[in-house]
Amino acid sequence: MGDILVGTASWTDKTLLRSGWYPPDVTTPEERLRYYASVFPLVEVDSTYYATPAEETARLWAQRTPPGFTFDVKAFSLLTCHPTRPAALPKDLRVEMAPGKKNLYVQDLDPAVVDQVWERFVSALMPLWEAGRFGAVLFQFPRWFPISKRNKHYILECKRRCDPLRISVEFRNRTWMTEENQAETLDFLRSYAIPYVCLDMPQGYPCSIPPVVAVTSDLEIVRFHGRSDKWTSRDIYQRFGYLYSPEELKEWTPKLCELARETASTHVLMNNCYRDYAQTNARQLADLLRAMPACPVRPPPAQPRDG
Repeated sequence: MGDILVGTASWTDKTLLRSGWYPPDVTTPEERLRYYASVFPLVEVDSTYYATPAEETARLWAQRTPPGFTFDVKAFSLLTCHPTRPAALPKDLRVEMAPGKKNLYVQDLDPAVVDQVWERFVSALMPLWEAGRFGAVLFQFPRWFPISKRNKHYILECKRRCDPLRISVEFRNRTWMTEENQAETLDFLRSYAIPYVCLDMPQGYPCSIPPVVAVTSDLEIVRFHGRSDKWTSRDIYQRFGYLYSPEELKEWTPKLCELARETASTHVLMNNCYRDYAQTNARQLADLLRAMPACPVRPPPAQPRDG
């Protein structure tokens, strides 16, 4: 029976910094990460979706957190088939865009450039892996990424390219998890020991994925996106600014405990990142899980004596 690690999908969101969740004397990036790691054992890094990370940054994250703390990291947008601003690439890899074109996709780049993006992305995260702080790279594929032989091959390419870092997969195209395809999708991920990311999210939209709980590897990940009725808004805070009620969180406690019985580790991440909603719900969910009989919720790791 594995541990359940509960955390949030950010520790630096601007509305969180303004919310008062951090104590008044916690004002620097280093202090915020150290404080966060004193409260939760897990965090998801979302900044890596918008730009390739720097190796020195990952090294600092490892140094500022205690043994036992875990980082899940979101894959760079270019690598998940999302539109990417040329300025998000490393300076020496940037390309000139055609007039009127603002974004590029992986197919727009020379394969040698793509190879470099992959190599630098993985290399930059190695300090976390070497320090024993790494969980998984989250590949959140877009709504235009349907189930197909080609896209299955791409998922396996992502797995190969990230080695020795492990990956997890989140879908936003419903074809992967329809009644007709669900077993095929889960069997595919299971056969390669790739964690399927279970979701709690608004239903009834083209990108909605049902809240299926499934084990496909020794690590499982559950992400909570909120249940906002403004899911199609361009304002991310309207989309994700949803505060779960204790009753809604309690719906998940038996499911999460069951996952823990079948895995070595279960990561639970609140992605309702507006003000301190995610932090509040993460604490509430961890408390609810601790109240469950024999449910192994990991506490925050012990902080080093020097701070």
